[in-house]
Amino acid sequence: MPAARISQRISAIAESATLAVDAKAKALKAAGRPVIGFGAGEPDFPTPGYIVQAAIEAAGQPKYHRYSPAGGLPELKQAIADKTFRDSGYKAEASQVLVTNGGKQAVYNTFATLLDPGDEVIVPTPFWTTYPEAIRLAGGVPVEVFAGPEQEYLVTVEQLEAALTDRTKILLFVSPSNPTGAVYSPEQVREIGQWAASKGLWVVTDEIYEHLTYDGVPFTSIATAVPELGDKVVILNGVAKTYAMTGWRVGWMIGPADVIKAATNLQSHATSNVSNIPQVAALAAVSGPLTAVDEMKLAFDRRRKAIVAGLNAIEGVECPTPKGAFYVYADVRALLGKEFPSANGPVRPATSAELAALILDEVEVAVVPGEAFGPSGYLRLSYALGDEDLATGVARLQDFLGKAK
Repeated sequence: MPAARISQRISAIAESATLAVDAKAKALKAAGRPVIGFGAGEPDFPTPGYIVQAAIEAAGQPKYHRYSPAGGLPELKQAIADKTFRDSGYKAEASQVLVTNGGKQAVYNTFATLLDPGDEVIVPTPFWTTYPEAIRLAGGVPVEVFAGPEQEYLVTVEQLEAALTDRTKILLFVSPSNPTGAVYSPEQVREIGQWAASKGLWVVTDEIYEHLTYDGVPFTSIATAVPELGDKVVILNGVAKTYAMTGWRVGWMIGPADVIKAATNLQSHATSNVSNIPQVAALAAVSGPLTAVDEMKLAFDRRRKAIVAGLNAIEGVECPTPKGAFYVYADVRALLGKEFPSANGPVRPATSAELAALILDEVEVAVVPGEAFGPSGYLRLSYALGDEDLATGVARLQDFLGKAK
């Protein structure tokens, strides 16, 4: 029997559902189809001009044409430490920062550095699609803890306690959340963090949406709120969402010096340094004002209210109002099994994946099904797209989903 061409480890990785939906939508658009894409979590704003200008100037400097330290430009690492203290009150040294090729590399580096085979990671669910794949690649076991719309997609300490085993090593904590937009209150953050500390767990906290909260809801860093965690916390972040820099690919992890040293060693063999030009752009971003994100928030807030109202007007759809990020997570379980018209005759989608595929085929609206983030029965829509596209897309959904029988 011939050996498999692809390793079991890599064959087991699921494709990024969000990127797959976005790619299909863009391919259809390129073919001239009027597709509205709610798939990718990507601001529709350009990167602020002063950040772009910093990159242009850096490109002309020969020192940035060479290798730089694998862990990041020293001045950027210091600026990230300063920015973290400014924004969340968490004090870190530059030596505790590793600059990565986007937030995803920070996620993988962290789990690869902390996990041994069989170690368990508690993953509040719905989760961002990359988390469980990165955990599995690192040899770990993701343990899903599901919180539905009836509890505003927020897990409780009681649920976490029920998931705890003698193999649990890490609690993953994400607030504001992708994909649900849920935000934990300061009291909930402290309660969960104190529970993790009492169990001796590591906490990995993804704070990439820290500046995107609404309705006066504060962002609370679990690393700051729960000093009892000590040196068993790792912060993940990046410039992608705050500064509309998804394509620049600069993220980072902040953690204990020994963890950062080990993760830097891993990165030195995997990718070496992040491209210097985006690093200089990121330096301009984190060192500069938050004016750009404040302006984006006004648009996101307007779109958030519009999409929630539009979706809740559809019979069979329940869409809680998110308090952060730029996603809504709509409960469509009541629509599954209903009959919908299609070009090939009536169909009855049994899962949210089938419903999402039907929506794309019939009315050319791209949404991401709940299966990408946990259980079936939900649709994630990003409202980080233009107001006109959002209104058109919601109108198409209202018309099509309203035909369910």
